[in-house]
Amino acid sequence: MSGPLQGIRVLDMSRILAGPWAGQVFADFGADVIKVESRAGDDTRRWGPPWVSDGGDAAYFTCANRGKRSITVDFRTEEGQAIIKRLASRSDVLIENYKVGGLAKYGLDYESLKTINPKLVYCSVTGFGQTGPKAKQAGYDAMIQASGGLMSITGPSDDESDAGPQKVGVAVADLMTGMYAVAAIQAALIERVNSGEGQYIDLALLDTQVSWLANQSANYLVGGVVPKREGTAHPNICPYQAIACADGYFMLAVGNDGQFASLCQVLGRADLAHHSSYTTNADRVAHRHELIPLIESLTKQKTRDEWLTQLSAVGVPVGPINTIDQVFDDEQLKHREMVIEQLRDDGETIRTVANPVKFSRSKLEYQMAPPVTGSSTNGVLSELGFSAEEIQRFKAKSVI
Repeated sequence: MSGPLQGIRVLDMSRILAGPWAGQVFADFGADVIKVESRAGDDTRRWGPPWVSDGGDAAYFTCANRGKRSITVDFRTEEGQAIIKRLASRSDVLIENYKVGGLAKYGLDYESLKTINPKLVYCSVTGFGQTGPKAKQAGYDAMIQASGGLMSITGPSDDESDAGPQKVGVAVADLMTGMYAVAAIQAALIERVNSGEGQYIDLALLDTQVSWLANQSANYLVGGVVPKREGTAHPNICPYQAIACADGYFMLAVGNDGQFASLCQVLGRADLAHHSSYTTNADRVAHRHELIPLIESLTKQKTRDEWLTQLSAVGVPVGPINTIDQVFDDEQLKHREMVIEQLRDDGETIRTVANPVKFSRSKLEYQMAPPVTGSSTNGVLSELGFSAEEIQRFKAKSVI
């Protein structure tokens, strides 16, 4: 047994990040993922530097396209549409992120394709969804982080800096939408077992962004409090933030009163755990502007590593604030084999971050590196029953 989704075919017609991220998870889980690209390739192949090699693909492309077979098809042509329809007729899933209605004029929308494959699970990813006043607007991650509220709670507070709102350092709205797509598609596949029918999934970046505001949205919807930027601090827990020490900072994440008592003991101020202003988490949140400077007056007396050792020993959650190179030098990540190396068709060795899921029986096998543009076109078309002569004709007409 290999990946748990072995036997599932995914037709990945998406570009950039949200859709391709979902497609890569399916590939990691054992599905046969066929990535449909224009002859120029996915936009992210050109989002560099850095590059895989001189004149090659951008590193960006490699983060979301491992395990896929790439084919190039111009579906603006009748022949290209016929190729996609034949693929769709033999696929379980189709993922696309074109503008609302963008594929309908080519007969590649859900209503058209379900007539040739009623079992198809068809997932559309857009910025704002298929309905509503903004449905036809384009949506990129940064603008969704902004309009979805995330930037209003990200960055240092106004009394600490004039930097203003900031976006998160990776495209989290895209990534979370990709993960919701994975969950939704698998749910539809499970439902299909009983109904025998596929279905359409309408997934919007904005909806996703708002849905995972989590406790911050609850703070507003339940408590009527408009969240604000807190820097590294947590709006509902204290002390839970970056703490200054003798040689920099470390992350302190005290989640309950017992951990706070242990922190105070290590700091040499056991009395603070019984102080009326700090006894409970609610007390500490209310008096955070007094408590944090007090804690830092003590933590600045020792180095980061000293505090990490002493606090970890008594069960207080702490961690270093690592740079990316330090992350990949971490012994825990090395033990968990979170970096894999793969040889691509063009001879380039590509390193990517492994899927974090560890199944007990369904071992994940990373059989294919992020593909060269169109490297599987001939093979896939042959599998679909197109003859060598037909494939050559498609090439001559720039269909593939």
